[in-house]
Amino acid sequence: MTTNLIWILHRSDSDIAYKETLYCKKIIESYGKKVLYSEISNETNNFNKLFSLSEDLPEIAIVLGGDGTVLRAARYLAPRDIPILSFNVGGNLGFLTHDRQILKQENFWERVSNNRFNIQKRMMLEATVFKEKNHEKIPFKKSFFALNDFYLRSFSDEIAPTCSLELEIDGEAVDKYKGDGLIFSTPTGSTAYSMAAGGPILHPSLDAIIVSAICPMSLASRPIVVPPESQLLIKPIREKRQKIKLWSDGSIGCLIENNDTCLIKKSNYLTSIITLDENLSYYKTITQKLHWASSLNDSNK
Repeated sequence: MTTNLIWILHRSDSDIAYKETLYCKKIIESYGKKVLYSEISNETNNFNKLFSLSEDLPEIAIVLGGDGTVLRAARYLAPRDIPILSFNVGGNLGFLTHDRQILKQENFWERVSNNRFNIQKRMMLEATVFKEKNHEKIPFKKSFFALNDFYLRSFSDEIAPTCSLELEIDGEAVDKYKGDGLIFSTPTGSTAYSMAAGGPILHPSLDAIIVSAICPMSLASRPIVVPPESQLLIKPIREKRQKIKLWSDGSIGCLIENNDTCLIKKSNYLTSIITLDENLSYYKTITQKLHWASSLNDSNK
């Protein structure tokens, strides 16, 4: 693989990530490659600037930060099929990232140049919000994309923190939820907010959508896993005058009001995640990140 152009995207609020960016830039350019770099955050979108600086798309994008930085990058890189090679620099758990010490290995860029890595394709979700007018549903916002999850919760200015939502799956009414909201997660996002709400962990090679209620008032409201082809329609219950906020991977999407509906489905886009270890075990990753099987780990010391 010849990487003539490489992007480096670094976490905006991390001095360590910025310093690592300058280090990587120097190393990459020593291989005769062109490098463009930019910070990335929830508040700033510098991707249009990067796209304007070069007619060519990068072969890969190196992301320096935590999982949140990777999620923000994925929304812009997935539609252009740009693979992501990420490193945990200033992040926390880092389910989607490699150890930053790999950047110091002498043969690291040789491995990348010789195509010695795998690319995993990760399912994404798409959400579109419709406003009802003359009994017709009209899209009034652009579509939103998420690698981890969408969730709907009450708008912060609401007096009561609870919200009431109706869920239809493939045109069939399934349930009415009253509580703090709903989470719609991919398998990649199953170890994030969905897991914290009691949802199952799914292997990222699967295609499925997890629906989890956030602190439901009914004990009968349980997480459900549905096929990837499912069309999930969410409506605020009309007798409740409330504003609901749609969040995409922890970033603000838009407000959903009484006459609005939100359609969530599998996206046509996939996120390409580069993995450097051909024998990397997902089960090893989750046992390490979630501190499972500590007795097994102790016995291997």
